[in-house]
Amino acid sequence: MSELQITMLGPSGVGKTTLLTAMYEQFESSVANTDLQLTPDEDSSAILQDTLIDLKSLLDSFEAKGGIQGTEAGGGPDSLRSFTFGLGKKGKKPSLTLRFRDYPGGYHGAKSTREEKDFLRKLIVNSHVILIAIDAPSLMEQNGKYHERVNRPQQIKDLFKDAYSSMDVSEPKMVIFAPVKCEKYLKKKQKNDLEEALKLGYSTLLEFFRSENLSPWIVSVLTPVETVGSVVLSRIESDDKGNPHFYFRKTRHDAKYEPKDSEQPLRYLLRFLLKVHLDSRKWGKFNFIRGWLGVDKHLQKAVDEFARGCKTSDGFTILQGEGWLKI
Repeated sequence: MSELQITMLGPSGVGKTTLLTAMYEQFESSVANTDLQLTPDEDSSAILQDTLIDLKSLLDSFEAKGGIQGTEAGGGPDSLRSFTFGLGKKGKKPSLTLRFRDYPGGYHGAKSTREEKDFLRKLIVNSHVILIAIDAPSLMEQNGKYHERVNRPQQIKDLFKDAYSSMDVSEPKMVIFAPVKCEKYLKKKQKNDLEEALKLGYSTLLEFFRSENLSPWIVSVLTPVETVGSVVLSRIESDDKGNPHFYFRKTRHDAKYEPKDSEQPLRYLLRFLLKVHLDSRKWGKFNFIRGWLGVDKHLQKAVDEFARGCKTSDGFTILQGEGWLKI
């Protein structure tokens, strides 16, 4: 079975695993009218179920501190889990594997080892798609006061510079900026503020993507996600080291877990793959896409129907490489 490599970037606590859980949870309902199905393997299903229980438990009290247990790897990089999903037509054996690679956010820290740094660099080099999870309150509140501390944008940029300087980027790459915990910032008056804050907070990375060598190959999009959907930020408290703790309140006493737009990263991902497939050129790392979609017109139609649901307004935007998303 062909395999697509996807790396999820982001320091500890920003919500990489919760984002993936919400993505899978909402995909099931958003593909109801298409012929697609997404099936996690046994290990991935168990982890996602545990994370889903944790997410829903955040609503057990009227006010909750955000965040759940992060990714751990006691045995080093080789012990890290990956989340594996089979994608294909309903009722049929999956024909494409989506492998999401997660890692402990501590790999971004000053105490990370050379082995851990090299591991991250190789992930970026070998991935077709990079998904950057962003803690939206840290980006948005108090003029981005906590953005550098929590989201580590400079380290994210340095990871890309290190990875891409060691290779000849001559094939398309997709980068998805996915701010999570966005419930407060997708209100009518703040949607543009979120986009502007992201462009400012990741300005050096976006500038790097626009460099002469990378500009033709990088497509980047902004896809904000409401990972719980029924809460809003209520207050921020800082500990004695200056680390922020965000508290959220339910929008109503009987509010339930209902993420919104969490399937959008997958819509954009498949839109990108479909465009690569339809492109007349041949791409080494993407040759499997031509085989995956080229032999089954019904599958191609299902992917097309799902991909056309990409949002391009109200906080969602294509930042670079629009041509790689025209289908």
